[in-house]
Amino acid sequence: MSIIPGSLRVAVVHDWLYCVGGAERVLEQMLMLFPQADVFTAIDNLPPNQRNFLQGCAVHTSFIQNLPGGRTHHRVFLPLMPLAVEQFDLSGYDLVLSSSCAVAKGVITGPSQLHVSYVHSPMRYAWDLQNAYLGQAGFTGLKGWIARLMLHQMRAWDVQTANGVDSFVANSRFVAQRIRKIYRRDAEVIHPPIDVDSFQYGEDKRDYYLTVSRLVPYKRVDLIAAAFARMPNRRLVVIGDGPELARVRKVAGPNVEILGYQDGATVCRHMREARAFVFAAVEDFGIAPLEAQSCGTPVIALAQGGALETVRGIETREPTGVMFAEQTEDSLIEAVETFERRGRDIDPMACRRNAMRFNPARFRAELLGHVNQCYRGVGAPRELADIGAAA
Repeated sequence: MSIIPGSLRVAVVHDWLYCVGGAERVLEQMLMLFPQADVFTAIDNLPPNQRNFLQGCAVHTSFIQNLPGGRTHHRVFLPLMPLAVEQFDLSGYDLVLSSSCAVAKGVITGPSQLHVSYVHSPMRYAWDLQNAYLGQAGFTGLKGWIARLMLHQMRAWDVQTANGVDSFVANSRFVAQRIRKIYRRDAEVIHPPIDVDSFQYGEDKRDYYLTVSRLVPYKRVDLIAAAFARMPNRRLVVIGDGPELARVRKVAGPNVEILGYQDGATVCRHMREARAFVFAAVEDFGIAPLEAQSCGTPVIALAQGGALETVRGIETREPTGVMFAEQTEDSLIEAVETFERRGRDIDPMACRRNAMRFNPARFRAELLGHVNQCYRGVGAPRELADIGAAA
């Protein structure tokens, strides 16, 4: 599917491997483009039954892997991760691709190497979500001040290491804006891949709304549950687990069903059958709303962040959902009522077509084309500059 010179040596750097999520789907597509690549990551704790997407590529870990608790409590070692990724010896590679939401972009490369960094987000816990993360972790008093000092140092390192990246790629226009603000660098926007084929299309809907999410503070599932508690004639199903579970249960009414963690097949079935999918987070991109649209399910989403790039509001041509302006219960309730009145204006096939714009083949072609453009821009030898000839 691509023309890759056998002599091209490729390293793909990923923050950490402990579960399979959206970032790992990007990594999977990178490895499909460059099957000869070696993978470098701070820690690797993926179980055997979740490793197929690595496609047999060699995985190299940092010294944190061998520290007590390093594999199972990786977040405890965040202050050491900048040092850890700087120890990777990448001198033998022509192309370095980093898949970064934290520290992967900070690897050290030489002047003859091309470093392209695909950024899911600048490290959110150190920048705009610092207070939310510290509050979630319960860091107050002296412990809180120590954590803030460490995060201050990580912010300085984060900005400094941006100079070692030859080209930034952002997963959304929203993240490109954050890259510009934090790093003062421009970024090409290549939206991440959505596995549309894994989500079966269906037009037979049941009478419930759905949200699927990790239950962490910034996802605002508590807001969704509280809003539906004020609409006792509307049923909500919540799928997901996390530290906010108790809070979500506390604010939920009897019309809110909380299922906790569910396997992929159950999630797909609920997405296919739901009347609409509800999304209240300011997300960098947001894969779940597109997975719902893959099933032909409309989305009720906060009109901020990545959702502005993935959901077409009710007033647009071929709408796929309803947007609400403010992250408040009242604003969400108003959007639900708008959907109740105008939901018939949303064609399930329009939702499906919108999601298909983000398919994996498109991602691979755009990323390969960008790498090719970077090589041409630095005057690389022709055999390297032609790697984007096909996808």
